[in-house]
Amino acid sequence: MTAKSSYAQILKASSIMGGAAGINLLLGMLRVKFAAVFIGTTGVGLISSFGALQGLIGTLAGLGIQSSAVREIAAAVGKGDDQAVGRAVLALRRICWLTGLVGMAAMMLLAPLLSQLTFGHRDYTLDIAALGVIILFGNLSGGQMALIQGMRRIGDMARANIYGAAAGTVAAIGFYAGLGLRGIIPTLLAVSAIQLALSFHFARRVPVPKVALTWRQTFAEAGGMVRLGVVMMSSGLMSSAVSYFTVTLITQHDGTQAVGLYSAGFALSGMFVNFVLGAMGADYYPRLTGAIHDKPAMNRMVNEQAEIAILLAIPGLLATVIFAPLIIQLFYTKEFIDAVPLIQWFTLGCLGRVISWPLGFVMLALGKGLIFGAAELTWHVTHAILIYFLFSEFGLKGVAAAFAALYVIVNLHALFIANRLTQFRFSKAALQSASLALVSLSGYLLIAEHITPLAQLLFGSSLLTIVSIFSFMRVSKSLPPEHLINRTARSLFKRA
Repeated sequence: MTAKSSYAQILKASSIMGGAAGINLLLGMLRVKFAAVFIGTTGVGLISSFGALQGLIGTLAGLGIQSSAVREIAAAVGKGDDQAVGRAVLALRRICWLTGLVGMAAMMLLAPLLSQLTFGHRDYTLDIAALGVIILFGNLSGGQMALIQGMRRIGDMARANIYGAAAGTVAAIGFYAGLGLRGIIPTLLAVSAIQLALSFHFARRVPVPKVALTWRQTFAEAGGMVRLGVVMMSSGLMSSAVSYFTVTLITQHDGTQAVGLYSAGFALSGMFVNFVLGAMGADYYPRLTGAIHDKPAMNRMVNEQAEIAILLAIPGLLATVIFAPLIIQLFYTKEFIDAVPLIQWFTLGCLGRVISWPLGFVMLALGKGLIFGAAELTWHVTHAILIYFLFSEFGLKGVAAAFAALYVIVNLHALFIANRLTQFRFSKAALQSASLALVSLSGYLLIAEHITPLAQLLFGSSLLTIVSIFSFMRVSKSLPPEHLINRTARSLFKRA
């Protein structure tokens, strides 16, 4: 595959998953807006707290198998071994049922204790017990989506995400409007049930060879997935633990309204980044896994992915910072306006996240589970320490600043590890794109501190226009002349 065709493949996956993410974003806007209107900052804070708790227990119950299964299925497909694909899928489905049932039971049994730890009282015991059903549904749908992703059926992934978001939005609006705060748990249950039904629907369309496995053979077949999955679960578990630690810390000191501001700032800062990261996980990871025996090819893929990811993300990140006060009122209400300073710090961290993600996949593609686990442990412990001390000193703004500081550390560490594993170095093009993003974003924040709101808007709009044009030109230059983007650009210039 030539460099230009590789860029085209990256952009194709980004456009498919990014288009799905765009539709999801619009639906999410509607869902969040109704949540903000009907249940306010307290309700949004409760959603965040329940989500953090569900993420913690659900990650532990899942054993990371869904993520590791993507690698197993993609590797088997790459070898053309249909029987290996069939065995991996059957083992995956059985283990997902087993771990999902265990996770559901654990959540229900621990509900009184978890309510006490999270909120300081047991008033939410029944609500937390209901989250157990969501854990079971999440495990089952995660297994089906792992099959779809491992087969690189990007279109089906996009359709499942869009249909799920649409149906979930309708359910959320109905429950929030009719039940207020008591509609939160029914909404979460409805969304998880919809996702489960869609995952089964699209997974049934994937041709999987039928194989016969005993339960002993199932556990043996799942051994490799579990070993890598436990490491990947450790990563997700640590992330969920930090999230749970954060919302609990904020709840106990400032209440659920402050959690609502935190979650609003964090969600809005990363909304455009999700376009990029969604495509990266869907297509880039399986492609990188298929090139593990060719390290120069892996390094080229990492640089190409990093460059395109940064170029696609920076216009959105800049727009988020520049128009943060308007975006807050559009997506939420004026009640959330105090989240604007948080967005600025979170956005800097999101830029670091975009740069570091392609590096992190190197460890996973090579199956270096222990190295990945050790790195993730280091990063999450560092994050928790930063959150604790900066929150104590600066309040909510300190939590956001901790996120930005974390990704400075993550990038340096991930770059060091990738260099040791594959002799990776950033290409000149990737470094130029990263420099553009960092200078434009941090430069705007520094200058905006010393000018009026009107001047901020004028300066920011001009900067955004320049950066967007530059990003478009760099992406266009990386693609073949016959690519749709280049053909469209030529047509527009001719008409002009």
